[in-house]
Amino acid sequence: MSQVDEGAPIGVALIGSGRMGAYHGETLARRLPGARLVAVADPAPGTAETLAAEWGAPSAFADPAEAFADPAVAAVVIAAPARFHAELIVAAAQAGKAVFCEKPAAPALADLDRAIDAVRAAGVVLQVGFNRRFAPDWAAARALLDQGTLGTPRLLRSVTRDPGGFDPARVPAGTIFNETLIHDFDTLRFLNPGAEAVEVYAIADALVEPTWRDRGLLDTAVVTVRFDNGATGIAEACFQAAYGYDVRGEVFGSGGMATLGDGRRTGMVFSGPAGRVIDTARSDQELLAGAYVAELAAFVDAVRTGAPAPVGGEDARAALAIATAAARSVREHRPVTIAEVAE
Repeated sequence: MSQVDEGAPIGVALIGSGRMGAYHGETLARRLPGARLVAVADPAPGTAETLAAEWGAPSAFADPAEAFADPAVAAVVIAAPARFHAELIVAAAQAGKAVFCEKPAAPALADLDRAIDAVRAAGVVLQVGFNRRFAPDWAAARALLDQGTLGTPRLLRSVTRDPGGFDPARVPAGTIFNETLIHDFDTLRFLNPGAEAVEVYAIADALVEPTWRDRGLLDTAVVTVRFDNGATGIAEACFQAAYGYDVRGEVFGSGGMATLGDGRRTGMVFSGPAGRVIDTARSDQELLAGAYVAELAAFVDAVRTGAPAPVGGEDARAALAIATAAARSVREHRPVTIAEVAE
């Protein structure tokens, strides 16, 4: 594993600089004093050089392998397309670099298992980008659960509604489960501590882009998840909400109920001739800006201290198993147990 000097900023390389990668790159360069962006790697011609110059990173590479070989790099943030995640985790781990990887950590369980094995063999940190765990409402609800205030969870709910405007030709089949609802699957586990999913039933359809139904693009879904402690979770998602980006949650337990998130950009409510108006967030980076910074801060702290990442490979695997079961449930029109897909 790369050496980390106590007290010095952690040298981090960004792998992939699309929409989410660019946000993480700016965070590493400008929002996180404990980290230093030392390299950007992106195969698109000129992209890495342009962003490295903008953010003050000393190195730019077209090939991620060059970043993994750079002695200034102690850790990497992987924000490349999901189909490349597993092989990049393996390569980074084998180079001794700590890894933060955007979700999903792999498109399939076998790929993720290979990545987890590589991380364990190398003894490096792996953290996966389930950012809602770091959002204040979600963290506060988990604290109530850990304190016992909410009692035993009975019913849970997690909602994701994107603001729309997507190009269906650029959305791979299975995205709603593997890349959208996977956040909600992790959230249900996070808000039901110590419990694991045992059975999944899902329904999904193409209601935003009906002409893409036959090509496998499902854009609206509801998933029921039964846990081994008897609790039931509901996760729902849609790729278009007319009012903006909407992420919410709820835990109903034996000791009470916690509701999380309301989509507001601020706490301000304007009352005027048309009635009362609430300004809502229009993107994930706006609504969850603090959580995106907090998850990277937690990763950098884990790299520095050697502590386990707060959300690691096994968490990613558990969420991906639920996503895999949900997709199978839609195909086969029946409940699917986690045991059927998890081996």
